[in-house]
Amino acid sequence: MTIEEMLGKVDHTQLKAFATWEDIRKLCDEAVKYHTASVCVPPSYVKRIHETYGEQINICTVVGFPLGYSVTEAKLAETRKALEEGCGEIDMVVNIGDVKNGDFDKVETEIRTLKEACGEHILKVIIETCYLTEAEKIALCRAVTNAGADYIKTSTGFGTGGATKEDVELFRKHIGPDVKIKAAGGVSTLEDLEMFLRLGCDRVGTSRAVGLYRQKEHAE
Repeated sequence: MTIEEMLGKVDHTQLKAFATWEDIRKLCDEAVKYHTASVCVPPSYVKRIHETYGEQINICTVVGFPLGYSVTEAKLAETRKALEEGCGEIDMVVNIGDVKNGDFDKVETEIRTLKEACGEHILKVIIETCYLTEAEKIALCRAVTNAGADYIKTSTGFGTGGATKEDVELFRKHIGPDVKIKAAGGVSTLEDLEMFLRLGCDRVGTSRAVGLYRQKEHAE
């Protein structure tokens, strides 16, 4: 897989609390130039990006981010607003407290509710693997599959750990055939990016891929 092909699988990400419009515009310009799969940005910037770049960019935003413990009604309102303002993809965070309480029916219902709101738009479900046992990860693979979500995603990038080879391999064993995998958190080298794609991830979330590509260009 060429670097260009790999970048086509990247959600080019800027989710820092202090991200300015200048930061977001730089991200978007890079996404247009390098043909990344999307830009993943704070909800407050979705409308301005859509108005500025139109159909040049596929916009992804986050819901219930990064802790996941917003009530379902709040996540639903966030989702609807983002879609209304031009967002194409939603990355939601599950309620990790519900997971720890073993209330997987509630988690599944929330995911299904947001997927119904998304309709044909893509819904990715962040399960924040760093906080979970293997049994909880497997149960969430089932919940994500049963709820009809499009992707299961490893991490927010704001937890105590990010994507790992072991978690992606576990997902592959336990998700349904219609669910794809997104790795995120700690993807800091081109080798990391290539590894996760070879493991079967359809998307990788990182803020570093374009910079790494430029470093390789300069080295050559």
